[in-house]
Amino acid sequence: MLRLCNDYLPQIKFKKPSYNRDTLKPGIVHLGIGAFHRAHQAFYTDAVMNLTGGDWGIIGCSLRSDSVKHQLEPQNGLYTVLERGAENTPCIIGSVLQVLVGPENPAAIIAAIANPCVKLISLTITEKGYCHLPSSGTLNSAHPDIQHDINNIHAPISAPGFLVAGLLQRFLNKLEPISILSCDNLPHNGAVTRSVVIELAQHINPELAIWIGANISFPGTMVDRIVPATAEADSQWLADNLHFTDAGLVVAEPFTQWVIEDNFCNQRPAWEKVGALLVKDVAAYETMKLRLLNGSHSLLAYAGFMAGYTTIYQVMQDSTFVALARNFMAQAAGTLVAPQNFDLTEYQQQLIERFSNPGLQHRTGQIAMDGSQKIPQRWLNSVRDLIKQQGDIQLFAFALAAWIRYLDGSDEHQNPISISDPLSQPLMQITQKHKNNAQALVAEFFAFEPVFGADLRNNTALLNATAEWLERMHRSGMKAAVGALA
Repeated sequence: MLRLCNDYLPQIKFKKPSYNRDTLKPGIVHLGIGAFHRAHQAFYTDAVMNLTGGDWGIIGCSLRSDSVKHQLEPQNGLYTVLERGAENTPCIIGSVLQVLVGPENPAAIIAAIANPCVKLISLTITEKGYCHLPSSGTLNSAHPDIQHDINNIHAPISAPGFLVAGLLQRFLNKLEPISILSCDNLPHNGAVTRSVVIELAQHINPELAIWIGANISFPGTMVDRIVPATAEADSQWLADNLHFTDAGLVVAEPFTQWVIEDNFCNQRPAWEKVGALLVKDVAAYETMKLRLLNGSHSLLAYAGFMAGYTTIYQVMQDSTFVALARNFMAQAAGTLVAPQNFDLTEYQQQLIERFSNPGLQHRTGQIAMDGSQKIPQRWLNSVRDLIKQQGDIQLFAFALAAWIRYLDGSDEHQNPISISDPLSQPLMQITQKHKNNAQALVAEFFAFEPVFGADLRNNTALLNATAEWLERMHRSGMKAAVGALA
């Protein structure tokens, strides 16, 4: 069976690039070329070029693994986005021109950022990729990758390091400024990116830091599309129905949303012509999505995993978990100021329907990764607002207990859980230290400032409620605990 590539493209009968890829020049460097970027920003950029043309080819950069390079290089950068919903709808994306791998050739990524043709750098590196302190949003100068980059800026390994190294070359070569666009689920992601880049630049070259602060723009964004890991069944569907293979296949839900702060210091694709929303301030959209979608997604992942469910779709077949999600969203919505002319009730119903999509096999274990980096913005800021409002914190205490229960490292049948989290070592040490004392366990978690900051450790009501739910989960099991809450 033929593999997707330029030579096969003329045989494709469904949606594919209409622009000339042979003459396409790079305009964007993207750090973190995983499945989400390929189903979202590269998807939008491909749509723009289909509509208006333009040199917005993407140089994708992987800062860790060479797997995407091996997927896309033999395919001339082409790949399929398969939208799974009531129907399966494929399209071929051609906006990615090249994939560079940091550990193989860091100089190539630096040179790409410093390429005069490039107008924009974008990022999807997950929360932990910013090497920041989640509780404050500032650079974690003690992070091993940051320490390495301070001493080896010409061969960096972190995303902030590559940004600073590339900007240093633009500064020294007197090139025009460039916009840096974070597309990760961080509150104030543009401001966090600006902060970590400037703080690192101060260690390297104070004049560079001043130049960045005065010239480089860091627009904030809100991105939304559920993109589960591609499964063997997805690849088989492609082969059976479309009669070619695609090692870079990406699966996504039909829904997609992109809200972008209109704050660019250089040219950009006309994403608004293909559905993106350009706004003055993205904060209201960002907070809404983090607290409602991401917050409930994480809760369903931890509680669902411990209840024995492999995917979010399976979780949503259990009516008690659906009630849990609805109640959690309603509670979180009370902490929000909705964007103008936006219906929060309708949005919550839409989320329930999206989570229930049978075409998406989004693994609970995948969503549960990196909780220490996600929970501060997905849950804790809502908790703080509820405390100020003297509101009911039971649902959030339950959520925190579910996360702590997950970090115990074993499921309800004593099978080991593989925990993927940059702070897994200290957090799991706490769970082992206080294995038989929920109160002491929760107290030490709340005192762990990299996640909880310094303000929640003394909240007795939240601490006691979390400990009580944790004891119930151990005593009766997760399904019984969800039933008691819902």
